[in-house]
Order: sequence, then C-alpha cells, then structure tokens
Amino acid sequence: MAETGQQVARGGKKEAVVAARLRTARLEAGLSQRELGVQAGMDPSVASPRVNQYERGKHTPDTGTLLRLGQVLGVPVPYFFADDDDLAMLIVAFHRMSAAPRRRLLALASRSERTRL
Repeated sequence: MAETGQQVARGGKKEAVVAARLRTARLEAGLSQRELGVQAGMDPSVASPRVNQYERGKHTPDTGTLLRLGQVLGVPVPYFFADDDDLAMLIVAFHRMSAAPRRRLLALASRSERTRL
C-alpha cells in the first residue's frame, strides 16, 4: 500500500480510488489481470481486458463484481472505496481478524470515542 496517511487518488474521484485499490490488491496477491478475472468468474477471453479497464478507471465494476474480486483478493468491498491508506489498511486488518480481536478493537474504539466527548 502507499505511504501511511496518503490519499490514493487526488481529488477523491470514486473511479480513481477503486482503480488504484484494485491494482494494489491484485499486485499484492501476485495475480495477473487475467488470473484475477478468471478466478472472479469472468470469461477467460475478456478477463484481462475487463480488469485492465477497471484498473485504469475507464469503467468501474458494479458491487457484485467488486464482491467477487474482493473475495479472490481477500479484501472486503469497503476497501475499494477507502480514499485514505490508513483507513484501507484498517478495513483489511479488521476483515481478516477473528471475532475475539474484533471485539477488543471495537471496545477500544468505543472507549476512545467516549473519552473524546
């Protein structure tokens, strides 16, 4: 992922954020565009061009497609829309946690919020 606290897409355009997150997650997973597309259920003849268009921001995948791509990549749909790298990292970490650490993190966040008020 990009340097901590940085924004992935300047200007916050949804398409640019989704494109950058998709490319980052795919590269971190070590998959080609074709491999990702095929594993997400796309026809092999169009998998690479479709993922390429998504990563360039020419087209934005619908929620169902993002869900399938995320399942292959091990990231939840909200990750693709996080325009801040810290938030994206937290979303993925939370997604990958088991129930007990999630509860502890949520309790910590709740206590922190109460002391801030």
